Amino acid sequence: MVSVLQTSLGLLKSRLSRKIVTSIFLSLVAIEFVVFIPSYRQRRADKLRQLETVSQEVIATIKANAMLDMQPTSLLAQAQTALKTDSIILGATLYDEAGQLINAFGEPPSLGLPTGGLTQVKTKLTESGTRYDVAWPSKQFQDRYILVIRHDANSVKRYMVQYSVLILFIVIIIAAFVTLVTVFMLERMLINPLLLLRDDLCQAADVVDRPQLAEFKSLKRAQQDELGEVIRAFASMFGQISQEVQERQQAELALRSEQEKTDALLQNVLPVAIANQLKNDLSNRTVIASRFENVTILFADIVGFTQLAAHTAPTELVCQLNDIFSVFDALAERHGLEKIKTIGDAYMVVGGVPAPMANHAEAVMAMAIDMQAAVKHHPFKLRIGINTGPVVAGVIGKKKFSYDLWGDAVNIASRMESHGVVDRIQVSADTYELLKAKFQFEDRGCISIKGRGQARTYLWLPSSVGALHAPPLQMTRKS
Repeated sequence: MVSVLQTSLGLLKSRLSRKIVTSIFLSLVAIEFVVFIPSYRQRRADKLRQLETVSQEVIATIKANAMLDMQPTSLLAQAQTALKTDSIILGATLYDEAGQLINAFGEPPSLGLPTGGLTQVKTKLTESGTRYDVAWPSKQFQDRYILVIRHDANSVKRYMVQYSVLILFIVIIIAAFVTLVTVFMLERMLINPLLLLRDDLCQAADVVDRPQLAEFKSLKRAQQDELGEVIRAFASMFGQISQEVQERQQAELALRSEQEKTDALLQNVLPVAIANQLKNDLSNRTVIASRFENVTILFADIVGFTQLAAHTAPTELVCQLNDIFSVFDALAERHGLEKIKTIGDAYMVVGGVPAPMANHAEAVMAMAIDMQAAVKHHPFKLRIGINTGPVVAGVIGKKKFSYDLWGDAVNIASRMESHGVVDRIQVSADTYELLKAKFQFEDRGCISIKGRGQARTYLWLPSSVGALHAPPLQMTRKS
């Protein structure tokens, strides 16, 4: 019993339990008080009628004396003499049948008489509840007198107070017992399952993507009733949601993987900054173009590749070309340069595009030196040309995007390569002015350049290799 009481009282920590308990207790108290009020009134009426029986002694004395033709003024005096010292009768008043006062003794009653006389017993309890007046009609006295008697009702008042306290105690005991029993039943059938369901709902949010970790206690104790159906419906819904969440996560992972592949492919085709700009602006398809006032362009051509292609299997030829261009790509990344494109066996790279670069000429020259070193032990030979100047860079195409450069500086760089010397690096006068303090060059003099006439060019001297020359990358041949 003690454990049941402790468990039931422990449920009062739940807000729902407190509301239910309070509602049940107050409802029971209200119902019992509604039943008690008529009982209270009936019990008080019974106790007051017991006081009226005491009046019968006075009435009997007055009747007997009246039959003996005693003087009316002596009737009350004779009745008063017959009263005991501890009598509850505190006073009386005698009237004739017309309501005229004949005589009185003791404490006067406050009950008034109607002007037409009194035909039936009339009573009055004072507001304090300590005095009770009873008026007896004239028919009790052969239609000759009307008697009003005042009673001491303190005993009735005390009794009713005790009775009320007892009833209140009983009401509280009954209400508490019924409430306790109700709470005990609610605990087993409603509160505990609801609390378990609440905990399971909180847990479900944390393990919806990992259903194998879910351990729903409410499902293990689900009853065969409406609440049990709700718990089972929750478990079914959790399973469906969990499956959908896992499928969505798998789809998101697959989509993210494909997105990463797409981004990587796009960044392999275009510079990273341009690729990001293109992705953000793909819906509007505005023209992406910028002018750069000072950049350095490098063109490199594999000498003798055309003759080699005529005597080499296609797969082997492509593998060799891929090997060397992969090395060039790694060198461009090492030096912070941007590969623009390959045209057959020609390779184009630029420094200072799309992000401005303070030492673009030095970085391009360092890459050119590394490129020469990379093919040193290879049957290929390179012819490299470098020029510095302004260009316009932008993205062309709607389906197959291409990032390219335009401008006279590009054409001159191409001429530096095509009019260059095999296995040498040729730079224009503009580039020479930027590099002469750090690299040694051989003045080649003026050469004829298509569309430009005579232009002075310079050839790099290999003996000037210094700190800017990074170790060449090793090529890996594909079988």
